[in-house]
Amino acid sequence: MKVSGRNVSRWSMGLLATTMLTAVAAPAAAQTGGPTLEEVVITAQKRSENLQDVPISVQALGTERLDQLQVSDMADYVKFLPNVTIQSGAPGFTTIYMRGVASGENSNHSGPLPSVAVYLDEQPVTTITGPLDIHVYDIERVEVLAGPQGTLYGASSQAGTIRIITNKPSPAGFAAGYDLEVNSVSHGGIGYGAEGFVNQPLGDQAAVRLVGWAIHDAGYIDNEAATLTYPTGPVTIDNADLADDDFNEVDTYGARAALRIDLDENWSITPAIQGQRTEADGAFFYDPGRGRLDTARFRPDRSDDKWFQAAMTIEGTASNLDLVYAGAYMRRWIDSESDYSDYAYFYDTLYGYGAYWTDDAGNPNDISQYIQGKDYFTKQSHEFRVSTPADERLRVTMGLFYQKQTHNIQQRYKIDNLASGVEVTGWPDTIWLTKQLRVDRDLAAFADLGIDVTDKLTINGGIRFFKARNGLEGFFGYGSGYSSRTGEAACFGPEIVEGSPCTNLLQLTEDKGDTYRLNATYDFDDNRMVYLTYSTGYRPGGVNRRGGDPYEPDYLKNLEFGWKTTWLDNRLRWNGAIFKEKWNDYQFSFLGQNGLTIIANGGKAKMKGIETDVSWVLAEGLTVNGAASLIDAELAQDYRADPAGPILAPKGQSLPVTPKFKGNLNVRYEWAMGGYDAHVQGSVVYSGSAYSELRSADRALVGKMPEYTTFDMTAGLTNGSWRVEAFAKNLFDENGQLDRAVACVVCSRVWVTPIRPRIIGVRFGQSF
Repeated sequence: MKVSGRNVSRWSMGLLATTMLTAVAAPAAAQTGGPTLEEVVITAQKRSENLQDVPISVQALGTERLDQLQVSDMADYVKFLPNVTIQSGAPGFTTIYMRGVASGENSNHSGPLPSVAVYLDEQPVTTITGPLDIHVYDIERVEVLAGPQGTLYGASSQAGTIRIITNKPSPAGFAAGYDLEVNSVSHGGIGYGAEGFVNQPLGDQAAVRLVGWAIHDAGYIDNEAATLTYPTGPVTIDNADLADDDFNEVDTYGARAALRIDLDENWSITPAIQGQRTEADGAFFYDPGRGRLDTARFRPDRSDDKWFQAAMTIEGTASNLDLVYAGAYMRRWIDSESDYSDYAYFYDTLYGYGAYWTDDAGNPNDISQYIQGKDYFTKQSHEFRVSTPADERLRVTMGLFYQKQTHNIQQRYKIDNLASGVEVTGWPDTIWLTKQLRVDRDLAAFADLGIDVTDKLTINGGIRFFKARNGLEGFFGYGSGYSSRTGEAACFGPEIVEGSPCTNLLQLTEDKGDTYRLNATYDFDDNRMVYLTYSTGYRPGGVNRRGGDPYEPDYLKNLEFGWKTTWLDNRLRWNGAIFKEKWNDYQFSFLGQNGLTIIANGGKAKMKGIETDVSWVLAEGLTVNGAASLIDAELAQDYRADPAGPILAPKGQSLPVTPKFKGNLNVRYEWAMGGYDAHVQGSVVYSGSAYSELRSADRALVGKMPEYTTFDMTAGLTNGSWRVEAFAKNLFDENGQLDRAVACVVCSRVWVTPIRPRIIGVRFGQSF
């Protein structure tokens, strides 16, 4: 299905116009009795509230909805969020963007902090290179808060926040369940999975909940047998020992345990621990010059991503105040290896670098580079907050927040049989070494106040004072036998980071300031309200791993008008928002000399758009859900690497990653069939075209990600205790793209990261 940009605009405007007409006509068509929509309770403002009462643009996918949409990971739920886009190179390496706030970051380990935060319950799980990709099972809901959320959620909530809320232990009674799945991937192999949970009361005031999962995702990209000739020498190599079909397989397994203890009627404590391991083989991108889903890799590609998080939440009341402490400690280890022969090939072809990468006898060598990485993260966060009663005319939430995250970085760029004279000292076969420690700290105090001016008008305001301190120290570069200016030759002291040959980087940057939010909400009645919000968000600055000038913080200003409405006796829910945002001093990361990432502040950009979502119970058993966004994100001034240099991206050029239009529609019908409950469901998701790069020259080289439309179908039966369901994701096997990129600044081979091909499968589950 192909949809032109002009037709997209007509479709989006038609959808909005139709929805508005429906809303206007709703009172006349109102009916009494019959099926209604369920109330959705969220905690976006750190309180339990009805979704329709919260003056924020929020989408919430509850347990039932997540199951219906066959959601198991981040990619599955993001496609149903029209104001959210992602770039992903492999499992665990995903960058999230919201409302077009994107400059084309490459998620380098020394790059900017993310602009969208991800929370697991009360604790942030966004590491320096991106969030944890948490398997979605036994999840109460996923909340998506669009726009700056810096007042309550801090630095990495500049453009928005995603919250994953788990199902909590309950002493109300025993419950358990499991689900089994087998599936087949087009152009690929067979996948399967098992998931289960147990909720066990421990008396009247305590309970434990245990959850586990083991998932095998089949591969669908073929590593073709091929040869590669390096001009210097010349030397020809092949990948006969690595050629394989469907070589990008993924195995994910993990567990979660939570204990809830009600100490008395006022106080409870909930410790929890969760861990996950994801082992991925192969590459998750292909070479379009070889054909769809085909590539040629000459060194192994793999990653082993392990993490665990221990968390503690203490909740209670003192007098009429609600008190909450939420703390967490997380560790993450990533052991990876990736082929970097593209870099070696193009630098040898263009500049003859192969002459320097010989063996000890000076003979021509297989100069294929590959990267061996060992990344170790820690993250701790502590928040204490106090709130006055939610039913009072004047409501206040205030608190303190502290966060510290570290990243111990080891990246070895290796060439087998490399001459010892050009190695980095102490690191055999290593032409380049990054051995650094990055530490990011965030300290904040915040307050949020709401007052009911009248029965219909409420004013809210919030402010967050912050202090950020980010540092980078250690070593990066070549050995002294290879470069007389960089790497070891530039060292000014002995090792600081264990294992480094010496120290050539030691920098620190500090920021302090505030973000704030002002909001006015007007309730026409119990079912319809509008709001107007002005809010700000920020990201701290940081240190470039090449040294030199640090990059400065960037700031986002948001003006938003929104509405929350319910019609037809709670059979139709229509929410939406119109927004305009200004992004000042945006942080832009790009590949510079020697393929190293450089981060600079790029000037000004602006975003404007409209987002809407609708839920409608048309008849008994028949429900329609839809959501769409229309976003125009562009540069507000010319981008230049140097104020006196050439224009690299002109004013008015669209920002990368985010399509102008994205939307989805889901129809579900449930009915009784004999002694069973049956259902059938269909979903369509459309994503418009977008560039993955900001600069004009990069766009000309890399090209544009085309628009695409996917269809999902499910059908199933249940008798209450057991259920069986057949499903198809991406039914027509659309070749959508998540990213387009090159390996280095002089590389011209484009790698494309696709969406998953068609998956057809069956699920069976039981509940007890």
